[in-house]
Amino acid sequence: MKIKREDVRNVAIIAHVDHGKTTLVDQLLKQSGVFRENQEVQERVMDSNDIERERGITILSKNTAVHYKGVKINIIDTPGHADFGGEVERVLKMVDGVILLVDAFEGAMPQTKFVLKKALELSLHVIVCINKIDRPEARPKEVIDEVLELLMDLEASDEQLDCPFLYASAKAGHAVLDLKDTPENMAPLFDTILKYIPAPEGDPEADTQVLISTIDYNEYVGRIGVGKVENGTIAVNQELMLLNHHDASKHTRVKISKLYEFDGLTKVEVRQATVGSIVAISGITDIHIGDTLAGGDHPEAIPFQKISEPTIAMNFMVNDSPLAGQEGKYVTSRHLRDRLYRELNTDVSLRVEDTDTTECFKVSGRGELHLSVLIENMRREGYEFAVSKPEVLYKYDERNRKLEPMEVAYVDVPEEFSGTIIQMLSERKGELAGMSTASDGSIRLEFRIPSRGLIGFRGDFLTSTKGTGIINTIFDGYSPYKGDFPYRKQGSLIAFEAGETVTYGLFSAQERGSLFVGPGEKVYAGMVIGQSGKGEDIELNVCKTKHLTNTRSSNADEALKLTPPRILSLEQCIEFIDWDELLEVTPKSLRIRKRILDARDRKRAAFHNKQQ
Repeated sequence: MKIKREDVRNVAIIAHVDHGKTTLVDQLLKQSGVFRENQEVQERVMDSNDIERERGITILSKNTAVHYKGVKINIIDTPGHADFGGEVERVLKMVDGVILLVDAFEGAMPQTKFVLKKALELSLHVIVCINKIDRPEARPKEVIDEVLELLMDLEASDEQLDCPFLYASAKAGHAVLDLKDTPENMAPLFDTILKYIPAPEGDPEADTQVLISTIDYNEYVGRIGVGKVENGTIAVNQELMLLNHHDASKHTRVKISKLYEFDGLTKVEVRQATVGSIVAISGITDIHIGDTLAGGDHPEAIPFQKISEPTIAMNFMVNDSPLAGQEGKYVTSRHLRDRLYRELNTDVSLRVEDTDTTECFKVSGRGELHLSVLIENMRREGYEFAVSKPEVLYKYDERNRKLEPMEVAYVDVPEEFSGTIIQMLSERKGELAGMSTASDGSIRLEFRIPSRGLIGFRGDFLTSTKGTGIINTIFDGYSPYKGDFPYRKQGSLIAFEAGETVTYGLFSAQERGSLFVGPGEKVYAGMVIGQSGKGEDIELNVCKTKHLTNTRSSNADEALKLTPPRILSLEQCIEFIDWDELLEVTPKSLRIRKRILDARDRKRAAFHNKQQ
């Protein structure tokens, strides 16, 4: 018999990037007494990973739990970036409702639509929380209309349309049900969760069923499966079957060795858990996302949607440049292979494939950001390797037509730049689907564009809008191939020989374009040292010193003025590299280089390609 567990609520916080999810969770933890009065707590305590803290984005979903009026509220903080959409889709299976957080100034954004659509498809109850109402330019009333419009567009049911609205400032730590109310604390939000989010339902007497929605990984205990108990009870030392809805061959008998529940920021060991509890299970080596742990004479797997397929791929290869092995700790193909396959333990949207050579691996993900976060993580861990330009993954339909991944791009720009941006995106095969004027006079453009049209676009976009433009993209299925277009209009400046750069050589080189290197840096033949002002590659000798004569002293060199070099970030490097180039990644440096370092071999290969 199904019962409701009134002492538990399971809720996920969903929103567009930077609308305040993680800050809101901080406040819920603080106000429910998880921390002691005098305890020092860092901001955005849920973003535990260094890159998450630096960039201010959430990459992995996190679990936590708070207690309020005798009810345990399990809270899941989800990522907002489209590249980590795979994370959001899965964790929603664990909850009975969501808190949709919307910025009181920005309003409903593309990712808001994406995460809300997923929640409505699963028939989850929604609480809408308008955040950042203390911003000077906040417009909460208009934002409510936008959210209601969005709910109608997504064909929400009457019950879902009748959702409660709250106004909050996560930073200040208060929420109110009406803008006229005096803000005090987060109690109105807690009360709304208890009132509107349904208690989890299930049959505690039935056979055990736990669907694994997230995988955690720990060096000491290995893989940890996290999921919700749908039916029955799960206990330590219990024997269960490990099944998968999409893979009938998976049928393994396993034993539960350790069981945990979440409390505050920690995992607490428990002996058993029943319907509605979110548990973490360690000690099962072959546990994956989407698996069901089931008991009884006729164990059944729980249906589970497949994870969205990757749309973009890069080759990760052993670094073979003349400076290889000088800065990294892990440099061999075995190190690289082990690390990439280990990433698959926790990242479901990633694919790693071996290629014809043992030195190179094809890594596919959901977008440039997804792969660049992996590259940055590996770099910080001491890995040294090279990567190729990202390429999109094509599909073929039954008529053997080539299909390519498409994106919807939402672009917000000041009016004076709108013409330039429309032209730039049209050149990259983008089609303008909509145009509107925002309350502050800026223009919002909606484009449907091939994913490959966005590779390397952000750098040009920021330059063309003088850093004022905002672009958000979201995957929009596959369409027939739209035709070729040129990616990069400018060539590269290439070092002619190995050595150390000197001011004299750089001074004459800077007239040819913008340089990426300053004086006293190590370079090698075939290394890209800048962007050419023209459409073709130019080879330069930047290690050239001036010959001394008896009429001039070498001190005259000091008068040469160098323009400071352009230092590219990891994303800018990935955007810049061309098809015949690689990015050399080490813990200390990022170097762009030609795939074929020798100039004569390069020309021969280019001639050969033209012939074909």
